[in-house]
Amino acid sequence: MSKQVKFYIALTALAIFGIVLMEYSKPKQINWFESYAKHHKIPFGTYIFQDQLDRLFTESGIINLESPPYQYLSQSDSINGTYLFINNNILFGETELEKLLDWTSKGNTLFIASEDFEDQLLDTLKLETDIISKFEVEGDSFHFQLNHKELNTRTAIFDKSRYVSHFNKIDTLNTSIIGTLKNYEIDEDAEDSITTPITILKQPFGDGTIILSTFPQAFTNYFILNPPNHNYTAGLLSYFDESKPVYVDNYYKSGKSFYTSPMYILLNNKALKWAYYIMLIGVVFYIIFEGKRKQRAIPIVQPLRNQTIDFTRTIANMYYEKGKHYEIAQHKIQHFLEYIRTHLHLSTTTINDDFLKNLAARSNNSIEDTKHLFETIESLNQNTQLNTIQLEQLNALIETFKSNNSWKKKT
Repeated sequence: MSKQVKFYIALTALAIFGIVLMEYSKPKQINWFESYAKHHKIPFGTYIFQDQLDRLFTESGIINLESPPYQYLSQSDSINGTYLFINNNILFGETELEKLLDWTSKGNTLFIASEDFEDQLLDTLKLETDIISKFEVEGDSFHFQLNHKELNTRTAIFDKSRYVSHFNKIDTLNTSIIGTLKNYEIDEDAEDSITTPITILKQPFGDGTIILSTFPQAFTNYFILNPPNHNYTAGLLSYFDESKPVYVDNYYKSGKSFYTSPMYILLNNKALKWAYYIMLIGVVFYIIFEGKRKQRAIPIVQPLRNQTIDFTRTIANMYYEKGKHYEIAQHKIQHFLEYIRTHLHLSTTTINDDFLKNLAARSNNSIEDTKHLFETIESLNQNTQLNTIQLEQLNALIETFKSNNSWKKKT
């Protein structure tokens, strides 16, 4: 690895370390998601409100429900008490709403805190809603107050919303106003002579009661922990019948009621989260520097040796050691005749004067030397008992004959 590559790797590692150090030292970012989940401790969770419910009511007085209201209310006709819904938006649907209204009319209380309500519910109660922007009110926050003389001692302030919903039309004969927005005045010519925005109201429904609030943030951690806002939320709890159970809905929530992914545990812990990020960065670096295609080492394969000469020598030595000089001479003669046929292009079927003249001419040998060689070959063919000297003499004559061949010198 070159020095330049090492320098860049060290520089990158230093940059990553600096980023991790800065991220670790900076304050944790606040999560402003409006979850309204009872186990969330984020600003817009309802962990503190749930804790206060558990403290004020008996253990059997608070029933947390994870199932839809239609499914739960269909289980038994003996369910009675207060059904509490808190979320930024709740839409039941026609069948479920009718089930809830029928249950409420039997002497129960339906409490819904939501920024928006479905049209069927508003039409049933003869209500209409509108919104007020943060830029329309006095100051930079919304001021809320309960109307009851024993509960309106101090004004609650909320500054983390861009707008607030309110009821701008009500059934004046059947509606009781519980809470209003104080730092905004509606035009005096408004319908039903409503001059102050209504945020919480109550209506009888059959033998029961419906309470609607357009300000669900009143039940969140952020609102309750800013004094004197807790008095406002405590005042709303006074409308709950303590002698009957309170059914707290956990089904209609923007936030999850439980975490389905194990990644939540990993990413919710700062140390584990950065360990996970560093691991991913390490994988990326591995892919960049080590993931390149590498050529596998090619083994050196030695070429096969041409062992023809060794084989020939071995066979020759075998014949020679065993004294088979005649057989060696015959092989030598046959090999020489094959040489004449392939290199000098002469037929060796008939050995006569014309053949010897042509062979001498083509091989660059004299006629006398050529005749002497073939006379020696003829004599050796007739003698089956050869000695070493005769065999060496034959080999010398053949090699001398070949050495004068111009064709051989070119090859």
